[in-house]
Amino acid sequence: MRHSHPAPHPLPPAPVRRALLPAVAALLLAAGAAPVQAASQTSPAPPASQAPKPGNWLQLSVTRDTAPTAGTRGALLLCGPPQGHRRAAEACDQLTAVNGDLHALPAARDTVCTLVYAPVTAHASGQWNGRPVAYTETFSNACEMQARTGAVFALDETETAAPGA
Repeated sequence: MRHSHPAPHPLPPAPVRRALLPAVAALLLAAGAAPVQAASQTSPAPPASQAPKPGNWLQLSVTRDTAPTAGTRGALLLCGPPQGHRRAAEACDQLTAVNGDLHALPAARDTVCTLVYAPVTAHASGQWNGRPVAYTETFSNACEMQARTGAVFALDETETAAPGA
């Protein structure tokens, strides 16, 4: 009797790849920490009280709940020097002001969002000043998320500050 085995898949299933992403990001961050620190020493640094520490990083994702498979954006935000998405410097400044506590980010006072229900979930995990960070919150729409979290979750290149977006 012969048994045939299916050919192995070259990549693990998508849920496994998503689960491995934070671990891979941490390994890449650890492997690249020395060059990042060396590069930051050659550029003018902000005052020590305002400068984010080199080990501060967050794996960020935003999922549009109406299309969870195709509607997810993600980025690895590194601070010291800021990099990872188009508003990384602003995001790192905002996180530094609240010592990495995403729940303490001040809400924008001048933003008016429509009452359109198009839920988005913001997720962050990583490290800030040696402490683990874990954050997940669902907002009624992207405008509400941006008003509440500032530049931290500004991951979509086509994103604008339009109300109700």
